[in-house]
Amino acid sequence: MITAPALAALPGIRHAFFTREGGVSEGIYAGLNCGFGSGDEEWRVAENRGRAMERLGLPASALATLHQVHSPTVVEATAGWPRGQSPRADAVVVTAPGTAAGILTADCTPVLFADAAAGVVAAAHAGWRGALEGVLGATVEAMTARGAVRGRITAAIGPCIGQPSYEVGAEFRDRFTAVDAGFDRFFAPGVRPGKFQFDLPAFAAMRLEEAGVGTVERQSWADTVPEPERFFSYRRATLRGEPDYGRALAAIALAG
Repeated sequence: MITAPALAALPGIRHAFFTREGGVSEGIYAGLNCGFGSGDEEWRVAENRGRAMERLGLPASALATLHQVHSPTVVEATAGWPRGQSPRADAVVVTAPGTAAGILTADCTPVLFADAAAGVVAAAHAGWRGALEGVLGATVEAMTARGAVRGRITAAIGPCIGQPSYEVGAEFRDRFTAVDAGFDRFFAPGVRPGKFQFDLPAFAAMRLEEAGVGTVERQSWADTVPEPERFFSYRRATLRGEPDYGRALAAIALAG
């Protein structure tokens, strides 16, 4: 698992960006696939999630993950939801010690947040759509509504698709520049004519800074696409013609 130094330095905070290493799944899901939404065997996913929580010193039932829909919707969790009852949202806030806020990714940006002094943590799933539509700012708003202070919040960006791997078309770039012409700076010329390379983690970092987050941790960045032994990747699976892909877990909790 990967930890962010800025979060690791905070008292009473447990967190991890889990890689695909160490689980019981096999085949295209090999390793620590934590996504029930994949086609993997459910018992394997449940075992993987339990192993991940054990690494954080928590029971499997403490993990609160979502039915992710690429939205700016944020919810609060006081415990893990029963299987099949997770709310449709893309960020979860926790103030209850011993409950882990978790999200799943396979190229999208996982972001973990904490204000240790206020006792508020959160996890957000920010793909391009969620990042553009404001899920990260909405997460900060939800945290401040529960006592966090913007300038005291630490946010860490975990492994996601990197700019060299994220080729997009002109219509994709146009979605961003239609919102703000200045967003063009997140697109580099592509190798192929008419294509561009989008810098998703840099865009997410900008959104966090825009929301007034005090510390944005960038040391945990890694490109998920070119490292098949470490990371799951939707784009890599698509390019290979694979029918599905595993999901990596990122989670954060207040020590009980």
